[in-house]
Amino acid sequence: MPSARKNHLDALATTLLLACCLYWGFQQVLSKATVAEIAPLYQAFWRFALGTAALLLWCRVRGISLSGAHEPAGVGRAGLIAGLLFAAEFIGLFLAFKYTTASRATIFLYCSPFWVALVVPHFVRSERLGRVQWLGLVCAFFGVLLALSDGWHTQDAAHADAWIGDLLALSAGLFWGLTTCVLRASPLQHARPERQLLWQMGVTSAVLPVVSWLLGERWQLDFSTFGWSSLLIQGLIGAFVSYLVWMWMLTRYPATRMSVFVFLTPVFTLVVGALWLHEPVTATLLAALALVAGGIVLVNRRGAAPRAQAVEAP
Repeated sequence: MPSARKNHLDALATTLLLACCLYWGFQQVLSKATVAEIAPLYQAFWRFALGTAALLLWCRVRGISLSGAHEPAGVGRAGLIAGLLFAAEFIGLFLAFKYTTASRATIFLYCSPFWVALVVPHFVRSERLGRVQWLGLVCAFFGVLLALSDGWHTQDAAHADAWIGDLLALSAGLFWGLTTCVLRASPLQHARPERQLLWQMGVTSAVLPVVSWLLGERWQLDFSTFGWSSLLIQGLIGAFVSYLVWMWMLTRYPATRMSVFVFLTPVFTLVVGALWLHEPVTATLLAALALVAGGIVLVNRRGAAPRAQAVEAP
């Protein structure tokens, strides 16, 4: 018998949310550190291939049907579009790690709700923005500008291409937002969460090796212990366990209250990046992070947070 939904976050939910956000913050730094050994898109392919395999095994063991026999028309097409957008998100994010820091990339990535708030109201009338939400968008927008200006003013000769990574991460946030819009306003919203996640990870697993090959990335299997550990952690814990835990919580706890915790992820990335990779933390970057996080919290004050957004939190 399924557990009853709760209208508040209990100790278990708070603990799991903090654990997920801390892990996601750590994962961004882990991916950045692994780029030195494993090419970005080849690394991302391993993450989602392992995650997809684990998800399929989980569904088989749990007896969860993935056939989609009773889904409304158009789910397959929407799933393919969502998967391609999801793939574009991670192409942008992992390529960004070649040029910019994990903390900066994560701040730009988590501008995704900014794009969602701009696009979704055109398809879902109930999601139209009020004055508070527009104020939040303005705050987030100025936070992005501040973060970009910080990169331009502080970069040295060794990081002259950091702006490329910033723009790639910003585009990743845009594609994440567009993925959310597809999941929010298409027939795919009626599919099981496992099916939604499978479309995203499965299509991404098929697209990434093609793009990796076109970019001439080196494919190899002679990874170090660190390399293999990184791939297993990203694939099994990141792409599978953390997303599955998030989906489980969505069936039992209010999504609006859960969504606010997601904005702790850039903070954790900032801390882990500074401690592990010695990434610079400037006052301007901290101010930009505060503006982006605060603005997005304002945007999410009205109505329920999009379910799909929460499912695919990176």
